[in-house]
Amino acid sequence: MLESIQITKKFVGKTAVDGISMRLEQGHIYALLGPNGSGKTTWMKMVSGLIKPTSGEIRYNGNLIGIGTRKEIAYMSTEPYFYNWMTVENVGKYYQDFFDDFSMDRYNLMIQNMDLTGKLKVKSLSSGMMAKLKVAVTMARDAKIYLLDEPLNGIDLLARDAVMNMILQAASNDKTLIISSHLVEELETVVDKAIFIKESHLAGVYDVEALRVYDNISLADKYREVFSNVSMGGVR
Repeated sequence: MLESIQITKKFVGKTAVDGISMRLEQGHIYALLGPNGSGKTTWMKMVSGLIKPTSGEIRYNGNLIGIGTRKEIAYMSTEPYFYNWMTVENVGKYYQDFFDDFSMDRYNLMIQNMDLTGKLKVKSLSSGMMAKLKVAVTMARDAKIYLLDEPLNGIDLLARDAVMNMILQAASNDKTLIISSHLVEELETVVDKAIFIKESHLAGVYDVEALRVYDNISLADKYREVFSNVSMGGVR
């Protein structure tokens, strides 16, 4: 279980995340939804241990997030984080050196299925190819929690399908997947829970099927309902 307990993160002149409390269970795929500036990326970075909260706690199975929990959590950021001199093969070896749970066999199978070859240079990759590489190297880890920040951003429909198929292959009862995206319709068919973050605050955690069955509303329409009056901009 992942617990966010009154998490707040303040930067100079801006509160990026403000008092967010929620529990995320194993065996679910969560959509993390909100406009730019709502605090999604900041929350993910705190869960992954890359930045510390100003106040509050994040716990995984009762333990505070830290060095001991990093091996259980795989985070894919939106920012480029490979060196230009690297090849696709080098990227796998780089991760293998850093993470004990990284499977080179799984990675090689994924890049093969994604039509990537080991000799391709990172600097030559298109945005779609880079998206595939980032997801492949993240999902090749045997983590318990996967945090994927905008994995579908800037790529075409076929690349989205390939990326989503790769993500779904990792879903199981003992894992938690959290996917941030602006493409709500793309996520609606694959996620079963949705987290809405509005202007740095938690605006609700919803069961996607319950929205359809009991409220007679789609996830996309719920997004429009929650965020229709939100101004854009701010800290991600």
